[in-house]
Amino acid sequence: MKHLFNQLVQLALVLPLFAQQAPPAADNRLYAIIEAVSADRIEHDIRTLAAFGTRNTLSDTVSDTRGIGAARRWIKQEFQRISKKCNGCLAVMEQRTLVKGDPNTRIQQDTWVVNIIAIQKSSVPGNRYILMNGDIDSRASVSTDGQTDAPGANDNASGMAGVLEAARVLSQYKFKANIVYAGLSGEEQGLFGGKHLAQKARKEGWDIVGVLNNDMIGNIEGIDGVIANNSFRIFSEPTPVTETEEARRRRRFYGGEVDGVSRQLARYVARLTDQYMTNLEPIMIYRLDRFGRGGHHRPFNDLGFAGIRIMETHENYHRQHQDIREENGIKYGDVVEGVNFAYAAKLTAVNAITLASLAWAPPPPKEVKIGGAVQPHTTLAWGSPKSGEVAGYKIYWRDTTAPQWQHSRFVGKVNGFTLKGLVIDNFLFGVAAVGPDGHESVVVFPSGLIPRQR
Repeated sequence: MKHLFNQLVQLALVLPLFAQQAPPAADNRLYAIIEAVSADRIEHDIRTLAAFGTRNTLSDTVSDTRGIGAARRWIKQEFQRISKKCNGCLAVMEQRTLVKGDPNTRIQQDTWVVNIIAIQKSSVPGNRYILMNGDIDSRASVSTDGQTDAPGANDNASGMAGVLEAARVLSQYKFKANIVYAGLSGEEQGLFGGKHLAQKARKEGWDIVGVLNNDMIGNIEGIDGVIANNSFRIFSEPTPVTETEEARRRRRFYGGEVDGVSRQLARYVARLTDQYMTNLEPIMIYRLDRFGRGGHHRPFNDLGFAGIRIMETHENYHRQHQDIREENGIKYGDVVEGVNFAYAAKLTAVNAITLASLAWAPPPPKEVKIGGAVQPHTTLAWGSPKSGEVAGYKIYWRDTTAPQWQHSRFVGKVNGFTLKGLVIDNFLFGVAAVGPDGHESVVVFPSGLIPRQR
């Protein structure tokens, strides 16, 4: 098998490369998606969610006007309304999981944790999934307090409203991958909703391209006094926690310390934003989440899936996890007045174009390998994805200290290529699959070596 692979690599490298026209560099549909995101609709949804008084996981589940039960029923109905407008394009469902009570945890009594999920099915057969998450639940100062008002306007009605708005906009298009719009519960009690959905994905064998977790996307007035609406943060872990000991050993000699699947997803989001939303700066944070804190992308990371957190740059801790009150002239509480709806719309648009681009792109190349030790050139080889229309492949490279891919070359529909004059020691490399309309897969970092020829 190895001999056959070596022959295929050599054949790909020595065959003359006929000039191939690269697919288009931009897709005007993404500009249309950005323009379609409505700050007014997002404001309506945030106000509606905040008006349920509290959405604490332990709050009322029977009332039609107060508590998490009323909130999740409204979210489900909203997904169903969206689906009706696109002729049933969304499969809307509840995921109900009973969490046993434990007096030593934030869920002290048996509680049903209920996720509301809408899946926009791929227009072609396939098992690829791309997820956008927001949290349904909110909390006051005490996480187990299901009675005190906790409107959670920014944390996290803003993220949930973004998910609903992305579903409205993207349901007008057809894609080559399944898009999941998820409202997750139990985040404030221990990331339960994310754990349950991640376990469902693994059990059902979802091929997850990436998870975009949106947690607080509406605040522009920071606790540090800075007021700005022109940037956002992308949190991502460097390498999967599930990787093997062999992968860790290989990285010591070949590099890739910041090139895991979640970090590549973060780079993808940043690159798209730079290209299509030039008045908004993506800030990549090299950390799983805020210092010592967590979010609903983590349960997916724990199972090895690519997942990132998208959120505001400037947090205001007076508006997070606080009973509504005023002390010493400082107003506490996560109320609607603290949300900038236009900013939440910008970050929603970031998600929408990322979901669309990934869902229009072909699957990534398989088994990317690299060679070039003690040679003047660098060679990469890869396998074609099992499905999806591929127009060709693009090789990326960057300085070993650069956070983002700096250079790229479209090399056509081949399974290997040699970059003449690029010494492997001085750069990091990756390969993406490119579709006919120019949409690219996430860049794949090499995971193996091309055997050296004697």
